[in-house]
Amino acid sequence: MKNIFPGVWRNEGYIFTKNAVKGESIFTPRILKKGNTEYREWDPNRSKPAAAIMKGLKEFPIKPRAKILYLGIANGTTASFFSDITGPEGVIYGVEISERSIKDLNPIAEKRGNIVPILASARNPDEYSWIEKVDVVYQDVATSDQSDIMIKNAKRFLKPNGFAVIAIKARSIDVVKKPNEVYKKELAKLGEHFRILDKIKLDPYEKDHLFVVMKATGVKT
Repeated sequence: MKNIFPGVWRNEGYIFTKNAVKGESIFTPRILKKGNTEYREWDPNRSKPAAAIMKGLKEFPIKPRAKILYLGIANGTTASFFSDITGPEGVIYGVEISERSIKDLNPIAEKRGNIVPILASARNPDEYSWIEKVDVVYQDVATSDQSDIMIKNAKRFLKPNGFAVIAIKARSIDVVKKPNEVYKKELAKLGEHFRILDKIKLDPYEKDHLFVVMKATGVKT
């Protein structure tokens, strides 16, 4: 097992996180056991950060003890791996508009203890204004105003010099324009508020998606 990022390992061409809930095999193709430690395989076909890492991502700000605002947490597939990485001293505030997804997420959050499900719209941060400032805002919402949602939430919740991570979904933004045209426009918009550290296309794992890691430079108001 080779440690490639804090809390993330590579083994024989696959990536893994240390399982925070021993014996729990949800969302993973397999578990590796090394002594008393379990490692969950992080499937790049089911999780965009895993796909980005597999494609050669150099900057990955999800770290042990991190506080994360996760916009569009859905049923918790990716969040469960973030939970492994951040550990019990970290926390993931998971915003999701779908009641069905929140219902599926609740038992996972209860087992893990560091995921806080929030039924709300990411377009309206007032609905979860009580959360603390975070180290990372992670955005994975399939909507045409993705970048605006990221900027609005970062202004409200991101710590100075914190990180913003977004999976830009070209077809959700514009079904007519070529993905590269969409990426260029969205990066220009985001670049007015963040310093872009890394970006990587997720094909073939996720078609027409661009994974972008950014850093706040004093997010403009």
